[in-house]
Amino acid sequence: MGSLIPPVLDAEDVVWLRDQEELPTAARVAAASLARRIGFDEQRCAEVALAVSEAATNLRKHAVDGAFLLRTVRTPSDAGLEFVTTDEGPGMADVAYSLADGTSTSGTLGIGLGAISRLADFFDLHSLPGRGTVLTARFWTKEAARRFAAQGSPVVEGLTRAITGEDVCGDAWAARRAGVPADGGSDRRQARTLSSAAPPEDPLGWAQLTGFRRTADGSRHADGSRRTDDRLYTDGSRHQAPAPADVRAGSGADEPALLVLFCDGLGHGPLAGRAAQAAVAAFHGSDAQQPDAILMDVHKALRGGRGGAVAVVRIEPGDQSVYFCGVGNVSTFVVDPATGTRRSLSSAPGIVGHHLPTLRSVRQELPRDGAVIMHSDGLTERWQATALPGFLEHSPLVAAAQLLREAGVRRDDAGVVVAKGPW
Repeated sequence: MGSLIPPVLDAEDVVWLRDQEELPTAARVAAASLARRIGFDEQRCAEVALAVSEAATNLRKHAVDGAFLLRTVRTPSDAGLEFVTTDEGPGMADVAYSLADGTSTSGTLGIGLGAISRLADFFDLHSLPGRGTVLTARFWTKEAARRFAAQGSPVVEGLTRAITGEDVCGDAWAARRAGVPADGGSDRRQARTLSSAAPPEDPLGWAQLTGFRRTADGSRHADGSRRTDDRLYTDGSRHQAPAPADVRAGSGADEPALLVLFCDGLGHGPLAGRAAQAAVAAFHGSDAQQPDAILMDVHKALRGGRGGAVAVVRIEPGDQSVYFCGVGNVSTFVVDPATGTRRSLSSAPGIVGHHLPTLRSVRQELPRDGAVIMHSDGLTERWQATALPGFLEHSPLVAAAQLLREAGVRRDDAGVVVAKGPW
């Protein structure tokens, strides 16, 4: 089993653009503006604009129901830009050929997907012939790219999409390493991973500066209280959690655990978004290390507001275990990529922030290289890993986007997060 050391990376979904006549121009202008705002030089801005133009024109010319997501990514010291494209067909029968030099789709700028992959610091693509394609590319400055490459690839990524007609999504997710202090110190900053709803305070105000989305209130409501953390398992036995210096149930001190939260704020729009952001803030501010205890802290933070459905998992690679606690309609699965088998982790009925049942953590075995997938009811549960061959061989972001493409619905907020690594 590999070591679970996620790189320091935050992400914010800035704007979704649909497949319309002005898509290539709108995507290029938005990307160039955002690149300048986060400090890219003119050459890098031009490279971003070129890659975005090719990807967006491909969507416009050849895709069915294409969508383009522009988002920011950052470490504590660097800011970058990332885009994701999804479509419903026709897909690529030969991805390797499409990525070869000299290959370009009709009517594009002629640089081809291979050139996009060279311009980007990270590139990933998964296509299902006759079904659709997901593509993602990430861009840093030259110095930032070197620093980030030394940290390895993220093991948890996700994305959210607001219901049609709304600018703010009521779904959110976040992740952090277990055992990280909740006081905002340097250890926490070094251990944080992606969060879609409550990124660190940003003086640039990316979404506002680009003018493409009105954000919900991003204030944090961390409870700040400390509590003893014990776990109640389904067999009825209680297990006292270790002290903060050693919080893992089965793995050694050199094999850290990963905590992931998903929240679906009740309803839609800014109030649902505010509830989801409060859940993310409580998750990062909590000293608790086990899913049920974290969920209790989130419950306290959501009192007086909309409330929502919330689930928390703790992934322990060294112990080959996933511990789970959830309340409300959040779907959580552990998937074995070797067989495509998925095991559901069921949440208890209730509304976090209002009606909380007795909290119990359950354990599920983590298969080798297994994936933990969490999503809202903005995605149907009818998807099957066996119907998406190869999607778990790609980055967590591409896997999440492929699930959103396959199972997402437009009549509700949709969000999905995927945690997978060499564990």
